[in-house]
Amino acid sequence: MSIDRLPDSRLTDSATAAPKRVNLLTMFRLGLFQMGLGMMSILTLGVLNRVMIKELAIPATVVAGTLAMHQFVAPARVWFGQMSDAKPLFGHHRTGYVWLGGLLFVISAFLAVQVMWRLGASLEAVGWTTPTYGWVGLLGLVFALYGIAICSSSTPFAALLVDVSDEEDRSKLVGVVWSMLMVGIIIGAIVSSGLLKQIDGDVPREVLQASINGLFVKVPAVVLLLVAVATFGVEKKYSRYGARSIALNREDKITLGSALRILTASRQTGLFFTFLLVMTICLFMQDAVLEPYGGEIFKMPISETTRLNAIYGTGVLFGLGTTGFFIVPRIGKQNTIKLGCLSVAACFCLIILSGFTGNPIVFKSALMCFGLASGITTTGALSLMLDLTAAETAGTFIGAWGLSQAMARGVATVSGGAILDFGRSLFGVPMLAYGLVFAVPAVGMILAVWLLGRVDVGEFQDNAKSAIATILENELD
Repeated sequence: MSIDRLPDSRLTDSATAAPKRVNLLTMFRLGLFQMGLGMMSILTLGVLNRVMIKELAIPATVVAGTLAMHQFVAPARVWFGQMSDAKPLFGHHRTGYVWLGGLLFVISAFLAVQVMWRLGASLEAVGWTTPTYGWVGLLGLVFALYGIAICSSSTPFAALLVDVSDEEDRSKLVGVVWSMLMVGIIIGAIVSSGLLKQIDGDVPREVLQASINGLFVKVPAVVLLLVAVATFGVEKKYSRYGARSIALNREDKITLGSALRILTASRQTGLFFTFLLVMTICLFMQDAVLEPYGGEIFKMPISETTRLNAIYGTGVLFGLGTTGFFIVPRIGKQNTIKLGCLSVAACFCLIILSGFTGNPIVFKSALMCFGLASGITTTGALSLMLDLTAAETAGTFIGAWGLSQAMARGVATVSGGAILDFGRSLFGVPMLAYGLVFAVPAVGMILAVWLLGRVDVGEFQDNAKSAIATILENELD
């Protein structure tokens, strides 16, 4: 049986009630979800990282390895995206997964804290013996579960953004929602900074443990509330999934195998996946070396290098908040990305030049510009990503894009440190070694612009629609 011979009710029932156009207030409400994720990222990757290394004296390699487990489970994004396409949860294709994932990631974050204390106590009592290695393994497992919970929530949420928006609204939606992510990071940084001041110096382990435990009860509770407020009623009122997806009322749905065949039907998918990979690696390669750069080259104290994140974040926030409203509508999404990538490359050059001046003010100005360029690039790329997403399998595509970015973030962190060590051995001069770290992503951004020039949204949409129709027709016959 072909698609055009489906009973009329299957094609019309889901489209009887035309959904409303998402308004600015709802965009900000959706952004509360991202704000919560920003707060959680600071707590898990900032506070716990600090406590384990300094207060508990756990080796940094062990700490980094366990924390990184939440990135290694990124392939689960594709599966959770496909599940949200095919199987509603609690009566919703997206919202049910967002809620369940939110509950699981706040619980797993608290569990990670409890395992952390056990690991620290074991290390102090018996050293590196079998019980201590067991606690390390358990901590890695808990962080893997935390990552899976994030995947199960954030991927359907991103697919929800596709469902509730039209193409002309997406750049604004992306700008607002991802700006709220930066707001959450700033709030999380303020909270963690206040906590670190309270536990500065020698404090009893019981005081430290009570403070951290309290933080990981109160803040996750607020985050869970933000998740609920952000998404309650949005899918029912604004989602276009029923009108767009011809698979909605089918009993057999689209299977994961079918979704993956659709995902690979267009060469444009591979091109955009590669572009995202290169762009994200270049954008975040500086993460591991920026603060050491400020300390070693500009002689900044620790308190001052810590504030570099606020300078960079302010630039990103401004870029995210303005690009979707003022730049994308005027020059288009792909031109916006090209502008952002070339600006990022120029900013890397400015950061290198600032090092030769040794002037912290010049460095901070270059860093602010880098944040702004990063915000422009991110908004353009996210907006184009939502366009390169087939409505029938939006969750699967969002999962693939998320997988690309997660892989790139991990590679970027490792690459930044490796290039710095290589530069030290090659040049023997710290400034030249750091300069190499910033020069490589500058060149990489030029490569990203070239890859982007080969991406054709129209070709992707035509190929995806054809593949979806063919696969569904074969499954229904």
